[in-house]
Amino acid sequence: MFDDLPSPLLLRGNDRRAYRDPCAVYHAGTWFLYYTLVETEADGQVYLYTAMSESGDLRHWSKPLILTPRHQGLNYSSPGNIVFHNNKWHMCLQTYPRPNGEKYGNADCRLWMMESDDLRHWSAPELLLVKGGDTGVREMGRMIDPYLVEHADKPGEWYCFYKQNGVSYSRTYNFRDRIYGGSREAGENVCIIRHDGEYVMFHSPENGIGVMRSSDLTEWRDDGELITLGQKDWEWAKGRITAGFVIDLRHVAGIEAFVMFYHGSGPKDESVLFDTHASIGAAWSKDLTVWEWPGKSKPVCINIEEE
Repeated sequence: MFDDLPSPLLLRGNDRRAYRDPCAVYHAGTWFLYYTLVETEADGQVYLYTAMSESGDLRHWSKPLILTPRHQGLNYSSPGNIVFHNNKWHMCLQTYPRPNGEKYGNADCRLWMMESDDLRHWSAPELLLVKGGDTGVREMGRMIDPYLVEHADKPGEWYCFYKQNGVSYSRTYNFRDRIYGGSREAGENVCIIRHDGEYVMFHSPENGIGVMRSSDLTEWRDDGELITLGQKDWEWAKGRITAGFVIDLRHVAGIEAFVMFYHGSGPKDESVLFDTHASIGAAWSKDLTVWEWPGKSKPVCINIEEE
């Protein structure tokens, strides 16, 4: 499958559109790719959506299907991941309100959940009370970038990680009532997988994708690695490479690897191009140490402007 990819770039942004914060599901031979879609309208107004595209080969993608409403006071975005629980697919995501033209989401950013039977049609978002039912919505504080993971040794115990005071987390046993657990130092866009008896956390510092490890989902150690892939050769990611989402597909014939989706901004710094020129790329690895991508041995020159 990877041999047919002409470049690491899957979805390409331009001066009107950005693709950010990817997460993915591979199901029944189809790639379902979810992401933040940032649209700049003709009058300069910016709207964020959670959207999706599908592919059978990682090369040809369907047009963005918008899943959430057009509303600057909500701006549903940053789908963290999708898990299958109680015969439903569950997607966690954030709101990122910018009702007054703010550059970044205001203090009302919160976490939400949607459900689906088929990965294409989703229920209306429901607020996640990640600090417990006794904490009012106004008292929860600004929080973004959720991610769900089940404890390997305690089936039915689900953790929700999110960006607040580093990375914070809560636990639930029924997907409704949640117990706040605390926080640890880490970047944003957390993704956690299980490998070699440990949890591996991918997170996003100022640039690149950092890696941390844990035996219990609560105590984490930094392994010192910063993944930047081919950023030095990619004009479309020179500004920042971030939001790494890793899925373990070593058991799938024809893939047999960890697959990483991420977004790159460029050629200018992401602080300048926050709403434009962000693109989603892919890489893969057999061991989470050596990462491969199309053109690794010979850099691929790509025009960032959309055709």
